[in-house]
Amino acid sequence: MGFTVTVYCGSLRTVPQSYLDLAAEVGKEIAARGWSLAWGGGRTSMMGEVARAAREGGARTTGVIPRALADREIADFDADELLVVDTMRERKAVMEAHADAFLTLPGGIGTCEELFEVWTSRSLAMHGKPVVLLDVDGHYAGLIRWLDELGERGFVAPAARAALVVASDVSSALDACAV
Repeated sequence: MGFTVTVYCGSLRTVPQSYLDLAAEVGKEIAARGWSLAWGGGRTSMMGEVARAAREGGARTTGVIPRALADREIADFDADELLVVDTMRERKAVMEAHADAFLTLPGGIGTCEELFEVWTSRSLAMHGKPVVLLDVDGHYAGLIRWLDELGERGFVAPAARAALVVASDVSSALDACAV
C-alpha cells in the first residue's frame, strides 16, 4: 500500500472555508507525493475535503468510522476502503495501525484527543512514527504555549515535547511526516 498518512481534522460543518481549503490542499499534496490517506471516514467538512482531494489526485483512501457516527458524519462510501467499527477506541487503533505518520489539522476536542493519544504513545516509545501538528494560522497557538508551560513546570519531558513536530505550512508538515 506504500506510505500512509493518518490525518486527524475537524468534522463539523460549521468550520470556515479556509479550513476546508486547507484540508483539500493536504489531500492534494498527499496524492502528489504518491502516498495514501487514512482518516476518520466522514464525507463532510474537513474530513470530506481531505479525502475527496486525495482521491481526485489518485491517492488510496481508507476511512475508519464508528457505526454510531456513520450517519452523523455521513460515511464516505467513495473511500477505497471504508471500515466500520464499533467504538471510538477501535477507530483510533485501526487508524494507528494503518499509519506511517500522523498529521493533525485544525479541529476540536475529538481532534485534540486523537493527537494526544498518538503523541503520548510516541513519547512512551510505543511507536516511532512521526506526529505532526499543522498550525497554519495560530489555531493551536494557545495549546502550544500551554504545552511549553507544562514543560517548564516539569510535566512534559523535553524529549516528549520534541516528539511533537509543529509545522506552519502544508509542505513542511508533509516533509516532517516523511522523516
